[in-house]
Amino acid sequence: MSAPFEPLSIDACAELAARWRREGRRVVFTNGVFDLLHPGHVRYLQAARAEGDVLIVAVNSDRSVRANKGDDRPVTPERERAEILGALACVDAVTIFDDPTPAAVIEAIQPDVLVKGADWAADRIVGRDTVERRGGRVVRVPVEAGWSTTAILEKIRRRS
Repeated sequence: MSAPFEPLSIDACAELAARWRREGRRVVFTNGVFDLLHPGHVRYLQAARAEGDVLIVAVNSDRSVRANKGDDRPVTPERERAEILGALACVDAVTIFDDPTPAAVIEAIQPDVLVKGADWAADRIVGRDTVERRGGRVVRVPVEAGWSTTAILEKIRRRS
């Protein structure tokens, strides 16, 4: 049995990103809740990874999720969500953040590419200014229709 998964600190992710950039790799960043991982999440993360050479994912902490989505979320605790993401071949590093937005994480990591779902308006994407200031780019990935944790939970509630 392997050792328990440990997400990286934000500082460790920033150091890793700096090293990857020195090696000539293009660093991609995305963030989200990623509760009840489903094919829409996997396809989104694969599309994000395709925008560069390495992918760093920042996961909202449990406290942050409750503040954003209500007291009944998340279903899966933050460390478990991070571990599941870390097991995906398309994900190179995972960190957890506790702030309402990932602005401080993006500032620390300084990614070359920032990826968000196309359900976010371009002018509302947190960290856009940080990335573009360095000459990086922001990519909006289409959201997979029919997949959402909220919809899965609603389906479960209807069946109960």
